[in-house]
Amino acid sequence: MDQIDPAAHETAREKLLKAAAVLFYENGIAGTGIDAIIARAGVAKKSLYNNFASKADLVHQYLTIRHAELLAFYQSRLATAGTPKDKVLAVFDAYQDHAEFAYERGFRGCGLLNAAAELTVGDIGRDAVRRHKEEVEGLIATHLTELLNGDAARAKALARQLAFLLEGAITRAGLEGNGTLVLEARAITSDMLDRL
Repeated sequence: MDQIDPAAHETAREKLLKAAAVLFYENGIAGTGIDAIIARAGVAKKSLYNNFASKADLVHQYLTIRHAELLAFYQSRLATAGTPKDKVLAVFDAYQDHAEFAYERGFRGCGLLNAAAELTVGDIGRDAVRRHKEEVEGLIATHLTELLNGDAARAKALARQLAFLLEGAITRAGLEGNGTLVLEARAITSDMLDRL
């Protein structure tokens, strides 16, 4: 029986988003031209403008997808987390999964932070990255509130610290090209939570 190629059924929009995701991550937003995205996607130039208002719109959609990918990693890890501590660590595990994902030229850090570094203050994409990071911190705070028997103020303060630890780890992991430092941050967090 013949195998069906899933790529053959992708829409032009899906092909463009997939191509943009790889190229934006590998080369940066400024380093990726529209022509490169179109060539990698294998679609007509008109397809880009039929699906996206501008390159900025394409960038925003890329960031939205990256956000959803991390949340999917987190939801997968959360599904097996039994305790509030495990739920906090599930956030770190999701970042680890992100770091160990099969990238064409290796792991280069958080794709959202990399993109935000290229965007100007006030850019819609940069705001999307900020909201994403706030949501991650909020997830940590939610699980810490449960761990701390409803002490939301203490949980919020500790979540801020753990979010800083996590973001620092993922940034340094990008320099190393692997998730080892995320694992170290997870171990530090686990020890901290055991002492609460």
